[in-house]
Amino acid sequence: MINGKKVCVVLPAFNAARTLARTLEGLDRALVDEIIVVDDASSDTTRDITRRLGVRYAFHRRNHGYGGNQKTCYALALETGSDVIIMLHPDYQYEPRLVPAMAYMVASGVYDVALASRILGLGAVAGGMPRYKYVANRFLTLAQNLMIGQKLSEYHSGYRAFSRRVLETLPLLANSDDFLFDNQMLVQCHWWGFRIAEISCPTKYFPEASSINFSRSLKYGIGTLGVSLDCLLSRVGLRPPAYLDRESCAASTLSVASIRERIAETNIDV
Repeated sequence: MINGKKVCVVLPAFNAARTLARTLEGLDRALVDEIIVVDDASSDTTRDITRRLGVRYAFHRRNHGYGGNQKTCYALALETGSDVIIMLHPDYQYEPRLVPAMAYMVASGVYDVALASRILGLGAVAGGMPRYKYVANRFLTLAQNLMIGQKLSEYHSGYRAFSRRVLETLPLLANSDDFLFDNQMLVQCHWWGFRIAEISCPTKYFPEASSINFSRSLKYGIGTLGVSLDCLLSRVGLRPPAYLDRESCAASTLSVASIRERIAETNIDV
């Protein structure tokens, strides 16, 4: 626990056999109460490795996408009774030793959301981030800040901490099952008025780390601008899309019942 709050780390895994164990080794088990790995129908040995790691886990019957994986992660994390839930990519691209710092930012009650930013500081390119991704990240973030009305250093980090209230409030089932999920979730956090903080995080790009190719990156970039446009149009009074609609959000909040049919195997009591 941190500051009297139960802490859960969730790892949405897909073909993470080469990096999952290394990522978990960096977690301080004295401070992290629960660790949940959700495998999204990997084709490698991720599931076999997960079973041997002494963590809670759930396996999807078929691939549900990056966003769909996170929906399962967060629903199961809420079932553990955790107060602070941290999403960490299992590809060892982000520094797992920062979990206590991120958890404390939320557990203190000062913030509702904490993001590990690769852009704060000077480490992104030095850590191996391709220059086209760095430039695209900076451009997209500037455009999104202007349209959304925020002031973040990046919207694309795969390392985030949330309070329980955030996950219980947001209509996450209305979000994309693909990579846009992360972006939609951050816009939701802003739209619902949750307090967002950032912490600098070194990044590591290497062959085993997951990364989407140029064509998918382009599709993702266009999609993020669409999400920001949704927010801008909602700000000026147009009817918001389902994932930003406060009036209908209750029907799209997470529960284990809403994702239970996806799970083929689990050692979580649900």
